[in-house]
Amino acid sequence: MLDLYVWPTPNGYKISILLEELGLPYNVHAIDIGKGEQFKPDFLKISPNNKMPALVDSDGPDGKPYSLFESGAILMYLCDRNGAAGAKFLPADMRKRYDVIQWLMFQMGGIGPMFGQAHHFRQYAPEPIKYAVDRYTNETARLYGVLDRRLKEVPYLAGDYSIADMAVFPWTRSYERQGQKIEDFPNVKRWFDAINARPAVVKGLKLLEDRRRVGPMDEKQKEVLFGATQYQKR
Repeated sequence: MLDLYVWPTPNGYKISILLEELGLPYNVHAIDIGKGEQFKPDFLKISPNNKMPALVDSDGPDGKPYSLFESGAILMYLCDRNGAAGAKFLPADMRKRYDVIQWLMFQMGGIGPMFGQAHHFRQYAPEPIKYAVDRYTNETARLYGVLDRRLKEVPYLAGDYSIADMAVFPWTRSYERQGQKIEDFPNVKRWFDAINARPAVVKGLKLLEDRRRVGPMDEKQKEVLFGATQYQKR
């Protein structure tokens, strides 16, 4: 059995979407990051960087429980763990495999951090900082441009639908909050609509839907998420 420790965020949706695409049963354990549950000792044992998602496979590679953190690693593990079904989304052929891995790393190293910073400084900074807003909004636009040029050439980021698309897609759902207009990137819009219509994606996006925050964060949630110095020494 697979145990997914998660909260309904872009990084969390990556994993739930793949699990639904693979048709795998899994248990969901909510890690409320607004309440600081990511800093609890039991969670830190499986995610030492106090970030979710994390995954525990009770029947790991050697038949023993195996835990993973970092969403990109979890995506790759689930594909490799599931043979032919997983190879649909992370091929064994070296050229095709590294086409997927390149675009997965593009998400991990570029889209996630930059889109996240654009979102933060546009939505959550206690006071507006024009330099930061412009810096991250412009970089986000540049990255959308990279996606758009790539998707003009191929239907999906690595050619065929893969974990690279599953990783990038959840981050593009908040394009308005990132200061972007999806109409400015017609190839991204075509790709976005195609992925958004997939039945497994629809199911994956229902992850903890009853726990999603409605309305702005309160000051305690902001303290935990953006300045949790009280947890750093634990």
